[in-house]
Amino acid sequence: MAVDCRVSRESSTGTGAGRQAPSRGTVLLFALASGSAVANVYFAQPLLATLGRSFGVGQGAVGAVVTVTQIGYGLGLFLLVPLGDKLDRRKLITAQSALLAAVLVALGTASGVPVLFASAAAVGFLAVVTQSLVAYAAALAGPERRGTVVGQVTSGVVLGILLARTVSGLLSDLAGWRSVYLGSAAVTLLLAGALHRALPQDGAVRARVPYRVLLRSTVALFLREPVPRTRAVYALLVFAAFSTLWSCVALPLSEAPYALSHTAIGAFGLVGAAGALAAAPAGRLHDRGHARATTGAALALLVLSWIPLALTGRSLWALAAGAVVLDLAVQAVHVTNQSVIYAHRPDAGSRVIGGYMMFYSAGSALGALASTSLYAAAGWGAVCVLGAGFSLLALALWGLTAFRQRGVASQSS
Repeated sequence: MAVDCRVSRESSTGTGAGRQAPSRGTVLLFALASGSAVANVYFAQPLLATLGRSFGVGQGAVGAVVTVTQIGYGLGLFLLVPLGDKLDRRKLITAQSALLAAVLVALGTASGVPVLFASAAAVGFLAVVTQSLVAYAAALAGPERRGTVVGQVTSGVVLGILLARTVSGLLSDLAGWRSVYLGSAAVTLLLAGALHRALPQDGAVRARVPYRVLLRSTVALFLREPVPRTRAVYALLVFAAFSTLWSCVALPLSEAPYALSHTAIGAFGLVGAAGALAAAPAGRLHDRGHARATTGAALALLVLSWIPLALTGRSLWALAAGAVVLDLAVQAVHVTNQSVIYAHRPDAGSRVIGGYMMFYSAGSALGALASTSLYAAAGWGAVCVLGAGFSLLALALWGLTAFRQRGVASQSS
């Protein structure tokens, strides 16, 4: 394991130094491509009933489409994203995007259940190009603009997650469920061409690290280094809270007294998107040295967001207000986390981003499973207590970490 840590510090150099900072147009392309790729992971959620009828599969079994997609995504985070520290990122990103377009066509034309599940897993596996794009954008930006650029690209990611369900539902109503994946394949292929033309050559000098050593070093980074490990735990907890809301909120909204349609429920994703966009300054605050304060303030807001969310049964305005605050808080923590861990280990940028996102995925899965089960047993109020609990744990971790850091600083002064 000692070798793993040593290799991880030597595997890549030239991350940002001496390169021209990406233009606004290039950053926008990064954000668009990232959001488009990650949306593919979430398209199936509002389509499960339709998929079940199309393939003659029961509701319980067809839900596995979401599960295998998430499993594929988790495997891709561990097996594919670290390759950005070994291979030319420009070639890796364009090749991965082209392959993603191909498997989206396979999913959109699937005629049997085995092809459906296999192609869904492959979509998740390749959709992690999103994280390769985040790592490459951070590398190109340089230290002085890294937080700002990561914030802008991550805004595209969060928008892709929040709007995927809305877009999927609308396209399915207009032209059938297959149009969702075939349309995404066309967009992905166009973006692959645009990325190939627009991305600069990856001039980083890399050591010839064996692939298995690269994977071991990813694990070693989080086992041995407190900064990425702490930020990863923040991610697990805040995205557990995020998923507690967004994986479960359709249940009370589809019941009395609201009984909203799928389109109306999906519109709340637009409300959340507004909150995510409002968190854009978090990256700039990191660049100015305020990462710790930004994290603490955002986690406090995350806890407070559950107060109006608990009033969802009485007022949709309360739900909207709580969703905006929650998504603002989650996005601010997420942007700050990625900026901090990349700045801590720019030489292992792809590995720290990929490993961090595995905690993100674990938190999302935990929140989804726990919230839907708890809603069936105890209702929306218990779900809000769960979400507030995840948020309070994250805030308590921040407070403990800040206390320890102040203690270390006072001893060294």
